[in-house]
Amino acid sequence: MNLLEDELTGLHNRRGFQSLLQRHIQNANQRQNNLALIVIDVDGMSRLNGAHGYAFGDAVLQHVARQIGEAARSHDYAARIDGNRFALILTRLLNAGHAELAIQKLYRLLDVPMRHADQLVRVSVTAGVALCPAHATHADFLLRLAERAVETARSAEQRYAFAREASLDQGMPDAWELEIEMESALDRGELSMHYQPQIRIADGHPVGVEALMRWTSPSKGSIPPDIFIPIAERTGQIKKLTVWAMNTVLRQSGHWSHPWGPLSVAVNIPADLVAQDDLPDIVATAAKLWGTPDIHLVLEITERSLMDPKRSFEILKRIREPGTRVSIDDFGTGYSSLAYFRDLPVDELKVDRSFVSQLLTDPACSHITNLIIDMAHRFGMSVVAEGVEDEVTLQALRERGCDIAQGYYFGKAMPSPAIEQWLNAVHDARPAPPAE
Repeated sequence: MNLLEDELTGLHNRRGFQSLLQRHIQNANQRQNNLALIVIDVDGMSRLNGAHGYAFGDAVLQHVARQIGEAARSHDYAARIDGNRFALILTRLLNAGHAELAIQKLYRLLDVPMRHADQLVRVSVTAGVALCPAHATHADFLLRLAERAVETARSAEQRYAFAREASLDQGMPDAWELEIEMESALDRGELSMHYQPQIRIADGHPVGVEALMRWTSPSKGSIPPDIFIPIAERTGQIKKLTVWAMNTVLRQSGHWSHPWGPLSVAVNIPADLVAQDDLPDIVATAAKLWGTPDIHLVLEITERSLMDPKRSFEILKRIREPGTRVSIDDFGTGYSSLAYFRDLPVDELKVDRSFVSQLLTDPACSHITNLIIDMAHRFGMSVVAEGVEDEVTLQALRERGCDIAQGYYFGKAMPSPAIEQWLNAVHDARPAPPAE
């Protein structure tokens, strides 16, 4: 089974859609292209299911999926993102009119009644459109605007509606203003590094932290990383920020005083930097300036970093030679290939929180987690589970042989002084060993 494919329709599922949308928005921003996101709701699904049965309802969804596929061009992407909700990503648009043409083509296709057994039914849908960069340059916000446009169309009893540009003021600062602010955010001291603890599951001992960047804008307050990191990537600042983060993390962690011995500190590395020849030198310079024997640097990369294995593998091998470890973040959510898994120059896999959060409720997530843990161990890698929020999930991971856990159950990401205090407080709170 393809984990990124919707079983009923054969389209991309929500997880696959989110990855595609993020990737193509980034491409559109970098290349200054236009992109449209169309969200499509099938009208009256509850009524159809009630009148004709759920098998007929499934047939309706399959019919709509086929028509969306017909309306899409070869470089567009269709997905089923909820029960009766679909999405269509239109890439390489010249203008908004092309998105409107795609919608009109879809409606022409759906105007032909659907035949199921001896029944003819005309399927009705409502659509909402949001454009990148006109309405938003961030995946989550673009989706939110397109979904809001669906409701606008439905309220106005229209077939479709475009997102309103005024919506940019609702829930997210204007991306243009953020880009201007971010140009000098580092110089103004607005960026900081926070640290989330990682716990060895076998004995509960802290063994490391993940370093996470935070930005506090003086005019807009705290800006989430999933908003400002894409801006930094698009505007060419991400390399400067990554170098600063690596040096800051090694400098701060090298001064921590705690009783736990050596700790790993993980720094996230953007995919584009993994393919750059000077990354090993950047890592070596930071380690030479700030490295200490008790701090072990880990570079967290994504599966997208490995799209060009020949180039990225060579760079990662050079990085690992002096002792720096490499971890693949959110493993299982990207486009990795088992064909090169055995040759991965990697020390650790991180199970994505989307699998961990549903470990006890979704058999598929349980099986995927088991598979990742087993496969990693067979190839000599350790496994970190992200998003652990309760004891029950921790116990389930323990039973599966997972090595390390990270999540709110142990602590949120915190500034350097706070993580140092946390490390000492956790040690002091341990039960005293039994008297001999």
